[in-house]
Amino acid sequence: MSVTPEASAARVCAGVDWAKDDHAVCVVGAEGEALVRFTIAHDAAGLKDMVRQLLKAGADEVGIERPDGPVVDALRGTVRARRDLVAHRVAVANQLRAHLQIVFPAAVLLFADIDSDISLRFLERFTSQTRADWLSVKRLTAWLAGVGYCGRTDPAVLHTRLAGAPRGADGAHADTHAATTQAYVAVLRAITAQIQTLAESISEQLTLHPDQQTFTSLPRSGTVRAARLLAEIGDARGRFPTPESLACLAGVAPATRQSGKTKSVGFRYGADKQLRDALCDFAGASRRANP
Repeated sequence: MSVTPEASAARVCAGVDWAKDDHAVCVVGAEGEALVRFTIAHDAAGLKDMVRQLLKAGADEVGIERPDGPVVDALRGTVRARRDLVAHRVAVANQLRAHLQIVFPAAVLLFADIDSDISLRFLERFTSQTRADWLSVKRLTAWLAGVGYCGRTDPAVLHTRLAGAPRGADGAHADTHAATTQAYVAVLRAITAQIQTLAESISEQLTLHPDQQTFTSLPRSGTVRAARLLAEIGDARGRFPTPESLACLAGVAPATRQSGKTKSVGFRYGADKQLRDALCDFAGASRRANP
């Protein structure tokens, strides 16, 4: 039987049905006929055997049932883990802010961000209203210089904020509240350190990826944002033959429904939530690159 150019150019595809203990794999030909079916165990040897058999069958593309697990590139797991840690940091920072608004209001608005390094350093040194009362303009200026504060706010202005804020708890209860403050600060320090560790890992993984230049060239994509876009969009270009297909899966395109003469356009709830969040984050930042 002769083989036509069209048939020889047809792509062989495969699908993986993911399960807890083992995974079923099917390789199909150009007409959708099953060429190979096999099952592999959920362990290192099984995954290695799956790759070997897919290569032997000549599979050009592989569809995966789920968006996580060992088959998915490690970059996706890293950027999602970092995003979860950032959410935890925001939650702890909000708890610290609520706590300070009651026991030490002056510390809440002293610096721009409650979880910034300079704010945490201040709370580590001056854990209560009682300790902050010791500060004069001269002493505050000396302390800021000692910790390498490079902010643009004059120490005299910062001292005015301290003196003008409502009084916090002092006396016998000050040390009790200070212990709680120190606990929140310690948690924020630990989370921030782990976020930095993941960011370094993300940067390394992104540098090694062949699509790195494509995603880092996007306006204000940076490193983490570019890595997140790459992780959620993926590098299988065939998934999104048009920009509209990507927009629809991400839920950033409206959903149109029509029945007879009635037509409605609304929010697209059925979407890849992680992909939508990544695209919306990129869109919100990219507009700032345009004067």
